[in-house]
Amino acid sequence: MKLTARQVETVKPQDKDFKLSDGGGLYLLVKATGSKYWRLKYRIAGKEKLLAIGTFPLITLAEARRKRDEAKKLIADGIDPNQDKKQKKLAAQGEISNTFESIAREWYEGRKDRWSVGYREDMMDAFEKDVFPYIGHRPIAEIKPLELLDLLSIMEKRGVTDKLKKVRQRCGEVWTYAIITGRAEYNPAPDLASAFIPHQREHYAHLSVDELPEFLRSIDKYMGSQIVRTALRMLILTGVRPGELRKAEWSEIDLDKAVWTIPAEKMKMRRTHVVPLSEQVIDLLKQIQPISGSYQYVFPSRTDYRKHISDMAINTMIRRMGYSGRATGHGFRHTMSTILHDQDFNTAWVEKQLAHVDKNSIRGTYNHAQYLDGRREMLQWYADYMEMLERGENVLIGKFGKRA
Repeated sequence: MKLTARQVETVKPQDKDFKLSDGGGLYLLVKATGSKYWRLKYRIAGKEKLLAIGTFPLITLAEARRKRDEAKKLIADGIDPNQDKKQKKLAAQGEISNTFESIAREWYEGRKDRWSVGYREDMMDAFEKDVFPYIGHRPIAEIKPLELLDLLSIMEKRGVTDKLKKVRQRCGEVWTYAIITGRAEYNPAPDLASAFIPHQREHYAHLSVDELPEFLRSIDKYMGSQIVRTALRMLILTGVRPGELRKAEWSEIDLDKAVWTIPAEKMKMRRTHVVPLSEQVIDLLKQIQPISGSYQYVFPSRTDYRKHISDMAINTMIRRMGYSGRATGHGFRHTMSTILHDQDFNTAWVEKQLAHVDKNSIRGTYNHAQYLDGRREMLQWYADYMEMLERGENVLIGKFGKRA
């Protein structure tokens, strides 16, 4: 006798498990705990087997009957329903593991130990922001060249042509890995190299001394994040690269000794860089310590405190201040270099502060720990000078006679 929906819904558990048959091998297993399971008993190749169909009420009586009928058709064709179910599950798992994102992460995990922390952070950041949202969910073997072209074109419109080239190259490496591991047959990335105008080495926009006073006064008028405002001021006063600044960690900074030690893996030239901190920089850090001091990064992201501010944060602020095309975060290194050289500060101090590698490899090796006192004096003068410019005070410019 066939079951009714009402009967399935209202049947009560007993001391022991029991079955309610619906015909055609389908039955409802009622457990002593009250749980209800649909099962199908069938025979194939002379053997009796059992197929788990699902639980009630997730699978209704009507759905259980439909699944029974589908299984009967497979049996009639000589196909074991259990084997068919396993193969479909494996295929679904294969689709997930063969997506661009899963393969990219697999490729990344196998290689990340070869790269510096900064390099691999930048790489994964680019994948997560510029690639995964567009093709990450797609099986890599099914992605067409046009799909990759579309996401790269979005980057081109943003003007990040240098980053675009790196993303295309990294995507190409992921495809090569997928081909080697048997999950793709074609790599579309190399063919797209000619689709974009080659990156032109950028000459970073920078301000002249005459433009600095108004710019410096404009910083505090900016209504955005205090974290980014502080980052910009610290960038101006230290001369480090924007990438080195935004990845600064509190563990690298000693406020008592007034030094910031940037690990080699975060530096462009892969050498530890010790930055003496002026009184003004110490004050800036103390101002934001109550905000970010309990986090890893000095300048945490507003959307995720476990990450640092983005590579666009400072330049976005500069643009919103009205200086688009006139100033960039990186350009303040040029400004610092120009002013300090004009004041006859020791060239070696300036170059060391900007972390430029000495072309004389032997001399560069022995200069690793030199000039800290000189650079501290130089950066304090520079911070005082910036402060006087901002206040609009008469600045006495003189030659300091410190050139080596």
